[in-house]
Amino acid sequence: MLDDSKETKDIPFKYIEKQKEYFYSGATRSYEFRIEQLRKLKVAVKKREERILEALYKDLGKNSYEGYITEIGMIYEEIEFTLKRLKKWMKPQKVRTPIFQPFSKSMVYSEPRGVALIIAPWNYPFQLLMAPLIGAIAAGNTCLIKTSKNSPYTSKIIQEIIIDSFEDRYIHYIDGGNDEVMKVLEEKIDFVFFTGSPKVGSQIMQKASKNLIPIVLELGGKSPAIIDKNADVKMAAYRLIWAKLLNSGQTCIAPDHVYIHQSIKDVFIKKATEVIEEFYGSDIAKSKDYGRIINTKQFDRLVSYLDKDKIVYGGSFDRNNLFIEPTIMDNISYEDKIMEDEIFGPILPLLIYEDINSIINEIKRKPKPLALYVYTSDNQVEEKIIREIQFGGGCINDSISHVSNPHLPFGGVGNSGMGSYHGKASFDTFSHKKSILKKSNFFNMKLPFPPYEGKIKIVKKLLK
Repeated sequence: MLDDSKETKDIPFKYIEKQKEYFYSGATRSYEFRIEQLRKLKVAVKKREERILEALYKDLGKNSYEGYITEIGMIYEEIEFTLKRLKKWMKPQKVRTPIFQPFSKSMVYSEPRGVALIIAPWNYPFQLLMAPLIGAIAAGNTCLIKTSKNSPYTSKIIQEIIIDSFEDRYIHYIDGGNDEVMKVLEEKIDFVFFTGSPKVGSQIMQKASKNLIPIVLELGGKSPAIIDKNADVKMAAYRLIWAKLLNSGQTCIAPDHVYIHQSIKDVFIKKATEVIEEFYGSDIAKSKDYGRIINTKQFDRLVSYLDKDKIVYGGSFDRNNLFIEPTIMDNISYEDKIMEDEIFGPILPLLIYEDINSIINEIKRKPKPLALYVYTSDNQVEEKIIREIQFGGGCINDSISHVSNPHLPFGGVGNSGMGSYHGKASFDTFSHKKSILKKSNFFNMKLPFPPYEGKIKIVKKLLK
């Protein structure tokens, strides 16, 4: 999300004009140029791997394994996936032409949008900046990028990568706060890609709309998990607890809360607590594998959710170290404070159910979630949930893993966002699809032209 940090000076936005000039020079359009920039980006990241991991630890307490698989490794995968397929993606796509347009052919060209602004959040500060940047480069755009002041160590590394690797007129790092970003949105840039909260996303969208700037919003919300009575409870505990506690719960697609069937609730709580201690030991504050909350503002918000009468596991915290123990809360309803907003932390509320239809109806009445996870061995339950509930994406018998597949577009719906990216979806998002119909001069069919008398019968046969 954007930061409420220091105000910036009134800076003339010469860098935007330089970006436009560079884009219109055509320098970014060739396949060779795009490939070169993607390879350059990968080399720059490789060169700084250890420093990036160190920065992630300083910002979020991420251990090197978690930092690598969720931030750096995913970027390598995205770059390689794109390098292997970019030539095919860039080719004009031939599509069918209707019979009433004879001697014609139809093509769709993928054209770069122009100057793109990418705004990244603090929770995955490296990956959530670099992944859309890969798509912007692959599609042939110039870029303005804005990182979060809440993750200063990682932002500094990103700034270094951008300045050392790319010309400023091609990719410009915005070293400013909220005010400068809002002023950029007053300029006639061509595209905005924002990742953050629905509240700030709404502000960004309102600002962009004044200049009719197209926008993609990757937001969040309360993403539920459903553990059905036919689920493999032990497997569900492993996969769900891992996903919930990744990055100390500060993940937009983490399971926010769990609907669990009454008949297996006690078994799940027992298994979940065993899994937590298997992962992090009995003294979790000393675990090298468990991260920290980003800052005191987020820490205080999370602690305010804790209800000691409903805690069945965990609940301890240390403000000086920004540590909150993994916590499970039982017998939660939508009347509890923890259900008001996205949790974004290591607290897992359990909501009990007996009838799957009542849960489906309840979720449908809420804002559309970014992700939804179903743990079940019943194919009918699985299909019913996928068919009847709108959500961005999700998993069956797992959590979070869908985001790791570059073949799957990632994005929200409704309150959880609009637009998608990853893999080819990133290329498509940062491209305008230009439709072209080319007609031959070999023959000029008279049917479309006046006089029209007697022609309607022929048209009705063609367009029936």
